[in-house]
Amino acid sequence: MNNLRPYMQHTPKLGERVMVDESAVVIGEVTLGDDVSIWPTAVIRGDVNWVKIGDRSNVQDGSVLHVTHSQGEGDPGYPLILGEDVTIGHKVVLHGCTIGNRVLVGMGAVVLDGVVVEDEVLIGAGSLVPPGKRLESGYLYYGNPLKQARPLTDAEREHFKYSSENYVRLKEQYL
Repeated sequence: MNNLRPYMQHTPKLGERVMVDESAVVIGEVTLGDDVSIWPTAVIRGDVNWVKIGDRSNVQDGSVLHVTHSQGEGDPGYPLILGEDVTIGHKVVLHGCTIGNRVLVGMGAVVLDGVVVEDEVLIGAGSLVPPGKRLESGYLYYGNPLKQARPLTDAEREHFKYSSENYVRLKEQYL
C-alpha cells in the first residue's frame, strides 16, 4: 500500500485484521494493534518519535496524530500512545500524548504534548487539553480551557466498549 510509508529506517507495523483506508496515511515508526481501524484522510506520522495504537482502537476521519522530538540529551520527547478500545472522533488532533484504555476523544478535540489520559475518560467534542495535563479516570472533561465536568455514568462507561466493538464490526464490513 502506498499509504503506508517508511521514514528513515522505520516502516509501519500492522497487527492482524487492521484496516487503513486508502486515503489515510501512516508514516514511519507506527505500530497498529489487532483490529485497529484508520478511517479516511487520517494522518499518523511517527517520524521524530514513535506511535503505538492498541487493539480495537479506531482513528476516525480527518484526525491528525503526531509526536514530539527530543529537545536534546536526556529529553526523550513525547511519543504518542493509545491504549486498547480507544475511539478517536472525527478531526481530532493528538500530539505527543498518552491515552489510556477505553477512552473516547470527541470530534475536533485537541490533546497536546505530555498529556496523560487515564483509563475510562470521555473528552468532549471541541475540547483543548493543554500540555502536561493529567486526566483522572472515570470523568467527563470538556471545554477550552478544559475542565473536569462530572463523574461518568454507568451507561457512559459501557459505551466505551460498545464504540470500539462497533468500529471493529464496521471495519470488517469495509474489509
